[in-house]
Amino acid sequence: MKLALRLARKGEGKVSPNPVVGAVIVKNGNIVGSGYYRKFGESHAEVNALKQAGKRAQGGTMYLNLEPHSFYGKTPPCTDSIIKAGIKEVFCSMLDPNPRVNGKGIKRLREEGIKVNLGLLEDEAKRLNEVYLKYMTTGMPFVILKVAQSLDGKIATPAGDSKWITSEDARDYVHRLRGKVDAVLVGSNTVSKDDPELTIHKQRGENPLRIILTAKGDVPHDCRIIINNKDRKTVIVTSKLTPSLKGCGAEIWEIRKNRSGEVDLPEFLKKAGQQGIASILVEGGKEIFTSFLKERLVDKFYYFLSPKIIGEGLDTFGYLKIERIKNSLKLKDITLKKFSRDYLLVGYPDWRN
Repeated sequence: MKLALRLARKGEGKVSPNPVVGAVIVKNGNIVGSGYYRKFGESHAEVNALKQAGKRAQGGTMYLNLEPHSFYGKTPPCTDSIIKAGIKEVFCSMLDPNPRVNGKGIKRLREEGIKVNLGLLEDEAKRLNEVYLKYMTTGMPFVILKVAQSLDGKIATPAGDSKWITSEDARDYVHRLRGKVDAVLVGSNTVSKDDPELTIHKQRGENPLRIILTAKGDVPHDCRIIINNKDRKTVIVTSKLTPSLKGCGAEIWEIRKNRSGEVDLPEFLKKAGQQGIASILVEGGKEIFTSFLKERLVDKFYYFLSPKIIGEGLDTFGYLKIERIKNSLKLKDITLKKFSRDYLLVGYPDWRN
């Protein structure tokens, strides 16, 4: 099952909004077939593993990190392929929350006399498909907040310079991370000051959708996100449809304002989900970070910390209405990664505290 999970991870960034799935077939103590879901619309992990195993799958045991589907979609039911191949036993980490599946796949296999064991490495499987689980159960994208700051909590100097707080290997990691999400989001202030590309640069894969958030409709037409929009992947989300925005060439989403005069973020996320966006990487700046945190809309943190001291500069976050330490936002399930000079803390907000 650990191998199935590792294989499944290879599909990150390629199968959204579907889940990542890996499959391993074992017979007489030997692995005779393995595969993963490689690309949206193509054959699923189970089918790829069965193709590799061929006739050796007869009487074998299949390991899956997610319940196989039993309906006709872009591909035929994987349950039918498992049954036809003569698999005698299936170990499955978790049920698929998709209402069209959700236990139906397991039921179909058992009806055909296949022994099904549910729950092996379930926690790991749920973490692997955390994006899919949220999107499927809420219709809203999984929101990741990515911060790169100095040791003293700054994301830029007083003059607005932020290149580069982190080292090259840390930035390469971010480019790979972008390749695993559906969209990257920044505010119009970040676009004006930093002029980011929001691409995966030299990494393999496809560039994500680029989203600019602006309540006032003030996006410079000479920024790289607009100029390099040949792939038609730039979206401007605004509460004020200005004449200049209409002719910029980007797709425009007009979203109502909230009471603070900002873009209504829950309404925006609802729209994003309806457009098939299952994950969003929020990359800045301070006002955007603060807004998402105020409304408790962040599902995961990627927090890069560089051993630099800037002194006066731009704080990472603004006022969050926290008056006492005991009410501060706490992170849980934390992991730490070391780069050549920087550190990356990955964690999840515990909104219960």
